[in-house]
Amino acid sequence: DICQDVLNLLDKFLIPKAGAAESKVFYLKMKGDYYRYLAEVASGDDRNSVVEKSQQSYQEAFDIAKDKMQPTHPIRLGLALNFSVFFYEILNAPDKACQLAKQAFDDAIAELDTLNEDSYKDSTLIMQLLRDNLTLWTSDAATDDTDANEPEGGN
Repeated sequence: DICQDVLNLLDKFLIPKAGAAESKVFYLKMKGDYYRYLAEVASGDDRNSVVEKSQQSYQEAFDIAKDKMQPTHPIRLGLALNFSVFFYEILNAPDKACQLAKQAFDDAIAELDTLNEDSYKDSTLIMQLLRDNLTLWTSDAATDDTDANEPEGGN
């Protein structure tokens, strides 16, 4: 039950003591991630509970990140990446996943000149991952649409 131990540490010590926006967003993202890991293996009411906690953690982190951090900040980009994966894989909401990933990517592209030299590699790597997911997810959607338009049955 390592996930639960990490979540307890986050709730009791790390999140309450996080002063800077970066720290708070990082820990809330981590909390969302660990609840997402639990959601991957949970079922029934347990799954509903951890999915809800994951989404709440990601959303709180996302609200702070949008308000306090540059769109090119690697923690904000990493949050967008993981939150979009949550929408795609856990909530089965590909449209929302694509919208979130595309918005994060576009916002970062628009402010590439604000990229901090120290975080340039991290930020551009995460932007590439966002773009890779968008490419994959939109091709999945196109395949699904094609399948839906095919007549049932075979020859």
